[in-house]
Amino acid sequence: MVAAFFSSAVTLGTAYSFGAFFESMSEEFGAAKGETAVIFGITTFTFFWLGILTGRMADRFGPRVVLALGATAMFVGLLATSRVDSLGLGYVTYGAGVGVAAACGYVPMVAVVGGWFVRQRALAVGVAVAGIGVGTLVLSPLSAALIDRWGWRDTYVVFAFAGAGVLLACIPLVDRPPNDGTPQPSRFRAAAASPVFRRLLISAFFLGLALFVPFVFVGQYAKERGVSPVAAAVLVGVLGGSSVVSRIGFGSLVRRFGSYRLYRSCFIIHTASFAIWFVAGSSYALMVLFVLVLGAGYGGFVALGPIVIADRMGVAGLGSILGLLYTGPGLGGLIGPPSAGWLIDTTDSYRWAIGACLLCSTTAVLVLTGLPVDGAGRLRRADDAIG
Repeated sequence: MVAAFFSSAVTLGTAYSFGAFFESMSEEFGAAKGETAVIFGITTFTFFWLGILTGRMADRFGPRVVLALGATAMFVGLLATSRVDSLGLGYVTYGAGVGVAAACGYVPMVAVVGGWFVRQRALAVGVAVAGIGVGTLVLSPLSAALIDRWGWRDTYVVFAFAGAGVLLACIPLVDRPPNDGTPQPSRFRAAAASPVFRRLLISAFFLGLALFVPFVFVGQYAKERGVSPVAAAVLVGVLGGSSVVSRIGFGSLVRRFGSYRLYRSCFIIHTASFAIWFVAGSSYALMVLFVLVLGAGYGGFVALGPIVIADRMGVAGLGSILGLLYTGPGLGGLIGPPSAGWLIDTTDSYRWAIGACLLCSTTAVLVLTGLPVDGAGRLRRADDAIG
């Protein structure tokens, strides 16, 4: 659990701090918002979609090999990004480096925690994935401060050495969950054949279309309304901090309310947050409220997703199933931020982009509506209970 906490903190914390680098990179390369946001979109797509492979690798070969691969990818990718002379090259170096590192440091590690814990699985997973929030809380404002002092290129050099070092330190702290000694089976076919799983996947896709837009643009939105760069970066940090409380809090409530009911409520909270952003205007207080509410919904989604899947399909081959589930938000992350950037560039306003996020979040809630649950709030195992 400790290894999962720190590996997710350093990999996804680095990825989600990209908003602090956004303006500097956009200005240096003379790129529009939509073009610059593609870096984050590729990174998000890479780490979620490669989760299919890294989750399966952890099931077959154990998590230590996967973490070693992640440390190498982070070091090489960030070091190379610090030396790029074009935005297009940054798509490759950052997207591949941080994307591969996150794919190695998140999905497999969450699956390992889910396999080690039984009675307190929800709380254990919640604590493990709280690392993402802590990483975001720390690294986003830290990035802004380091960029202000040394520039974005040297900041990436610092992150390359520090991030790789943390991942290497996590290797001796993690091991494959106990089983009969055989490699965990692939569950791709079982998941793909499940109508319930397909609904979860589609809803996660629509959530991803909206979720990652603020990670890239809320800081820029604030700066364009007179907020200082560090205070603007703090917004993403607050989002991460709020998600920490949410991840642990929702995980501790599963026994009382059931995993699926809580999971669905997180989507509703997520939708409500974009309604706040839509009316925030230049009010920093409302911006803070927006990221607080968004963090609560986002953190619950991350913490409860593995629990809902484990309740529904068991823990055997959980890495491969989670990897398949996360292709949904991964594709959403590839499309959402660049599309939002294009809307902002085209309309010279954030309102259309925020409105699109609100629409996508509402759709995600509607897709989940009507899924059958048992008395404990868990998804029923009988797939034929729905059409």
